[in-house]
Amino acid sequence: MSKNKELLWQSRFSLPFDRDALLFSSSVHVDRKLYREDIRGSIAHVTMLAEENIVSREEALQIITGLGEIEVELSEGTLVPQWEDEDIHTVIENRLKEKIGPVAGKLHSGRSRNDQVATDTRLYMRSQISDLEEALGGIMKVLLDKAETYRETIIFGYTHLQRAQPISAGHYYLAYFNMFNRDRQRLRDLKKRVNVSPLGAAAFAGSTLPLNPARTAELLGFESLFPNSIDAVSDRDIIIEFISACATVMMHLSRFAEDVILWSSYEFGYLEISDAFATGSSLMPQKKNADIAELVRGKTGRVYGNLMTILTIMKGLPLSYNRDMQEDKPPLFDSAETTVQSVNIFARMLENTALKEDRLARLTAEDLSLATEIAEYLVRKQIPFRDAHRITGKIVTWSISNGVTLPKIPLGQFREFSDVIDNDIYDCLKPEASVNSKKSHGSCSFASVAVQLEEAGKVL
Repeated sequence: MSKNKELLWQSRFSLPFDRDALLFSSSVHVDRKLYREDIRGSIAHVTMLAEENIVSREEALQIITGLGEIEVELSEGTLVPQWEDEDIHTVIENRLKEKIGPVAGKLHSGRSRNDQVATDTRLYMRSQISDLEEALGGIMKVLLDKAETYRETIIFGYTHLQRAQPISAGHYYLAYFNMFNRDRQRLRDLKKRVNVSPLGAAAFAGSTLPLNPARTAELLGFESLFPNSIDAVSDRDIIIEFISACATVMMHLSRFAEDVILWSSYEFGYLEISDAFATGSSLMPQKKNADIAELVRGKTGRVYGNLMTILTIMKGLPLSYNRDMQEDKPPLFDSAETTVQSVNIFARMLENTALKEDRLARLTAEDLSLATEIAEYLVRKQIPFRDAHRITGKIVTWSISNGVTLPKIPLGQFREFSDVIDNDIYDCLKPEASVNSKKSHGSCSFASVAVQLEEAGKVL
């Protein structure tokens, strides 16, 4: 190990750290992503140190200037972290020492790696939450546009993956709009817990120096300050919450992806994906595959795995800090990046899809999904619902056995099942009538969807 690769904690030891042990424990290949956050936190810390006369203003200016130059070097790639540096914090501090000499050592006054890392992580998470909120807003805008475009297009609603009842396509798109809106609400609620400064907690017990943690919190834009120094450095609840929120977003995307994959298949044929967002086969020339949707569905498993990783890391740790927590960064970074990318690409794919309205109109006009309308018609004729359900079931059986669709069953045949049935039954056996007959709150009727669209617009 070369002299310029001195580890920050090494002075207590008489032997150099084993090379293989250093390679095993080095995290610089992962936490190098935090260099901007680390420098920002260090500038806030040294500014406070100068204001509290713990370092001189001249020393603080030297340190801040050096940190600014290091940020440029890291950004432009002229300073390349090596695994021997152990972590990005060592990279920055050692480079600062090369630039300004021993005064660089004053930067760490009153600060531990523990509260430093916790601060960097919260700054990173705050940024990622904002990025994910923005991505969710984007897909919600696409869904709102689709719901408006297809408000009066009738599709099948499904339960148990079986055709259930005809519904407005706009109603379908707004269901996902509401899912992603809840995801955004969860992130906004989480941001309040993320936006708490841990800087000033030091290793875990605080510091004997006259620090002003409220000032560093103010400089870094945190809304509040840690109440307990042990908890400040040993808690990873916010990472667990964030990855959990990401997992929920990915679950919603994965469900949506499943619909897109099914609906774009030849067997369903409800949806066309733009060629710009589909792939072919290296062997079968006719293939058009919904690969973007499939990849999103697959990446959901990665984010689920990340959630189990962080829960498992934390489940047996005694207070306060333990080195196990170094392993929180890979699942955090991967979940944030995977989820933001997935939401953004899915939104673009969705924007470039179109419902096959002619095919849907043909299919919904004569499908068995109109059976519920017969049952409710009978209820309106004062038949108890259980009896109406039984009568309708027999009508459906006759329809299937005789190959006659519900709207084409002769009135005489209908009346063999119940003499209360009259010519007005045929008014119910139209998809538009079925959809618009729904009167309850939040239902699939065109009028109800119009109200939901208005409310969704306010949300955005």
